[in-house]
Amino acid sequence: MSGGGFDISFAKNDSKITSILWVGYPGEAGGAAIADVIFGLYNPSGRLPMTWYPQSYVDKVPMTNMNMRPDASNGYPGRTYRFYTGETVYSFGDGLGYSAFNHKLVRAPKLVSIPLEEGHVCHSSSCKSLDVVQERCENLAFDIHLGVKNTGSMSGGHTVLLFSSPPSVHNSPQKHLLGFEKVFLSAQREELVRFKVDVCKHLSVVDELGNRKVALGQHVLHVGSLKHSFSVGI
Repeated sequence: MSGGGFDISFAKNDSKITSILWVGYPGEAGGAAIADVIFGLYNPSGRLPMTWYPQSYVDKVPMTNMNMRPDASNGYPGRTYRFYTGETVYSFGDGLGYSAFNHKLVRAPKLVSIPLEEGHVCHSSSCKSLDVVQERCENLAFDIHLGVKNTGSMSGGHTVLLFSSPPSVHNSPQKHLLGFEKVFLSAQREELVRFKVDVCKHLSVVDELGNRKVALGQHVLHVGSLKHSFSVGI
């Protein structure tokens, strides 16, 4: 029970401890809710809303440094799941329940093309990104369809997290969350989950001057262990 993450490696690495339940500060009904989970009356389906760092991270990062991106020149490791690549106790989005869920890709593009006006400079030169403000981004979107199946023996909820890893331009994040959907499935049931990806909103990064750009090249979508690569071009 805590208001945030902390290093519980001692418990995570103890073979005698088979389950760890984090409840935040649950309020006056928290005791009953915890009992329902422990005795199997409720199937937990929460996901961690933050990264849990090891103690070494706290010792290394000054509280006054709010930079997101890592800096190799002074050993600064970066902050949040978007930029931090070091060891974690638990990662953003981690979470288990009494059921297991499988994902399969049903629909996703292999190529996304951004239409440019005639005479655009990127027609005649190699551009790594496009300025979102200058491009016509309305209605430029595509659908992602995923099959999600509860392979366990107990009904339960499951949060589907859709991440994207952009090309390495403008010190882009290693990945970022595009969206999430919550589904409730009976044992052995399957359901189709849909995401709509707005190209200029969801696939853009912020450059060194603070301008939002759509990164051209190969992007990778992540849902659990499932990955799908596609290209954004002109």
